[in-house]
Amino acid sequence: MEVRDIVLPGELVAEKEGKRVGRGAYFEDEKVYAKVLGIPLVTENQISVIPLSGVYLPSVGDNIVGIISETQVSGWTVDINSPYIAFLPLSEAVSEFVDTRTDISRYYDTGDVAFCTVSKVTKTKDVRLSMRSPSSRKLYGGTIIKIMPTKVPRVIGKAGSMINLIKTKTGCQVYVGQNGIIWIKGTDKDKAIEAILTIEKESHAIGLTEKIEKMLGGENGKDQ
Repeated sequence: MEVRDIVLPGELVAEKEGKRVGRGAYFEDEKVYAKVLGIPLVTENQISVIPLSGVYLPSVGDNIVGIISETQVSGWTVDINSPYIAFLPLSEAVSEFVDTRTDISRYYDTGDVAFCTVSKVTKTKDVRLSMRSPSSRKLYGGTIIKIMPTKVPRVIGKAGSMINLIKTKTGCQVYVGQNGIIWIKGTDKDKAIEAILTIEKESHAIGLTEKIEKMLGGENGKDQ
């Protein structure tokens, strides 16, 4: 896959050359142009532009929630809610020695969820992940929701105040990825989800913390 820099609306992306024209793009005279400000993606069969607004652009050190999309010989392809597919190398996921003949899906399989760290991003947007951080872990069960990555800081709150409020009031486990994917597990997960989606929708509202606290009620989600 060929990845280029950001393009402006109306800017030439590529020659059509028989490829399909995907979202965010249009063509004239066998040339494909950007409809929106975004990141052009040119694959073997399709040309598209991913809108920049709301898109997660990975940076080294980001803590993200990733979903395993494919098992390969030396690691896993991971969906990180980004125009770029990430790769989790076996060496960064498993500390023990693994024979090359081993079926590594025993460690992570398609659909598994992991809280991990972005360890490398190259100029060509080759994204590598790692499970070496003390906070990294495989997440079992639970529910996944996605919000706009730009709203993640508001969900976390200053020094973690907002997310800690949600955890305390609902008794849920919550892992918030900087990529906008959030994993939630607990009996009151519906309340936690409602609170998070409210924060996303009303992130600029005054008195939002008080509103969320009132919404969640007393300790462990029970009204005082």
